[in-house]
Amino acid sequence: MRIGIDIDGVLTDLARFVSDYGIKFCHENNIEYKIKDDSYYESEALGISLENAEKFWNKYLPYYATEYEPRKFASEVIKKLKENNEIYIITARNEEGLPKEVYGKMQEFVKEWLEKNHIEYDKLIFTVGSKLPYCLENNIDIMVEDSPRNLTEISTKIPVLCFDNPYNKNVEGGNITRVYSWYDILHKI
Repeated sequence: MRIGIDIDGVLTDLARFVSDYGIKFCHENNIEYKIKDDSYYESEALGISLENAEKFWNKYLPYYATEYEPRKFASEVIKKLKENNEIYIITARNEEGLPKEVYGKMQEFVKEWLEKNHIEYDKLIFTVGSKLPYCLENNIDIMVEDSPRNLTEISTKIPVLCFDNPYNKNVEGGNITRVYSWYDILHKI
């Protein structure tokens, strides 16, 4: 079986990062914030302007992309899954939000982060726009995803494991199964 796995919100706890580092950023810059954890986008999740959200990512994206730890047991479970399956990391990470001094290095950051954290894979795919065409082109049998838009789109054609996050609580569908941890993913696959 070919298993597609997203990075942000699946391999990492994106919601926790945005909350922890976003509030720190707001505090350090005297920016009022209002947490709305059911929103996927950081400007809405923190209740800040798009300009301030961009400044937040300019400051913290290099750290997030290179140093922020993966979710507990991600590497361990993926290694077990890889024994009998192919693992495709499918990510929408791009250069947006990177400061000028590291612009153009996101793919390098991702590869180094995956290696550093012992996350094994057969193929790494960087997407633009919807992930559904990439899943179909690569014959993905099941996708592990968190983005509400991607969950909805991908589930029209293939089964999706929805990694539970505050911002995707209302996403449901016949082809969507909610998962709560990496061992829950292993159990349900």
